[in-house]
Amino acid sequence: MRIQNPTATGRVLLLTTTLLALLTAAVAAQASPSNKWRLQFSGGANSDGTIVLLISPEGGTPIEASIAIKDGAGENSVAAAVVKGLKAQLPKDHFKVERDDGEDVLIKKKRGAPDFDVTIVSIDVKGVRISPEHE
Repeated sequence: MRIQNPTATGRVLLLTTTLLALLTAAVAAQASPSNKWRLQFSGGANSDGTIVLLISPEGGTPIEASIAIKDGAGENSVAAAVVKGLKAQLPKDHFKVERDDGEDVLIKKKRGAPDFDVTIVSIDVKGVRISPEHE
């Protein structure tokens, strides 16, 4: 089979290469461990559901934390449930978890613990939004 239009093939190859480079850059940008994270919660729960977070210490084993949220919980109650769930599921000698400003959750590494990344794996609670930020 002969390629009749090498220019079109060249464009497809260039486009594919460019998209792959952008995807690689996006993945690298997401992986940016920090010593402290702020999770800002907004909106109240309009359904029962679960928030699943992945806490990934540098050089360590990622920890998946699942937190059940009840329908009708306001953003402060959602944040409180996340604090309670993370405190129960994360190693106490590596992390400190607390609420700030009512609707924010701070996750901090303890002295000697590695920096870590936080990823929102899933959230099926209607009405609740989470904005993770480095501190």
